[in-house]
Amino acid sequence: MPQTQHTPQPTPAPASAQTQTSASASAPTPARTPAPAPAPTPGTPYYRRSGAISLRFNRLVGRLARHGVSLLGTAEMSVRGRKSGTMQRVPVNQHVHEGTRYLVSARGHSQWVRNMRAAGGGELRVGRKVKTFTATEIADAEKPAVLRAYLEKWGWEVNQYFRGVTAASSDDELLAAAPDHPVFRITLTG
Repeated sequence: MPQTQHTPQPTPAPASAQTQTSASASAPTPARTPAPAPAPTPGTPYYRRSGAISLRFNRLVGRLARHGVSLLGTAEMSVRGRKSGTMQRVPVNQHVHEGTRYLVSARGHSQWVRNMRAAGGGELRVGRKVKTFTATEIADAEKPAVLRAYLEKWGWEVNQYFRGVTAASSDDELLAAAPDHPVFRITLTG
């Protein structure tokens, strides 16, 4: 099939392009590099997604807890989904500090945290033992002592999510990290 030749009509370039054209006439144009990833938006809650290995490990821990094997106090938590209304399951590290039970979100403001805020409680399962509980999120000012004790016990597993804050960190450093790690005081009800 014969092709017809079309002569394009010149279109005026925008002012910014005209400036670049005149400047680039005397110097070669450098290659463009991709723009860096945008920085986190201030005010966006911290959340660290699970990697593939972590997802597999969490599934294993959840399955073990469902079948009655608790690793250092782990349990499978069920909390009603705020949008779906169905029970969502996730393995958690229960933490007892000064006789009070806590759930700490090492990864930040995750889905289970958002669901817990909406539901106000859930269930903890280890094998056939299912305990219902209510949950109250504690204020950042109350978190440093709880976070320090949590990191002393679970730091080997969760330090990577605390961005340099460890059990040996100062109270001020723990307080600075507190907004990134929701903590719920739980009360067993059944």
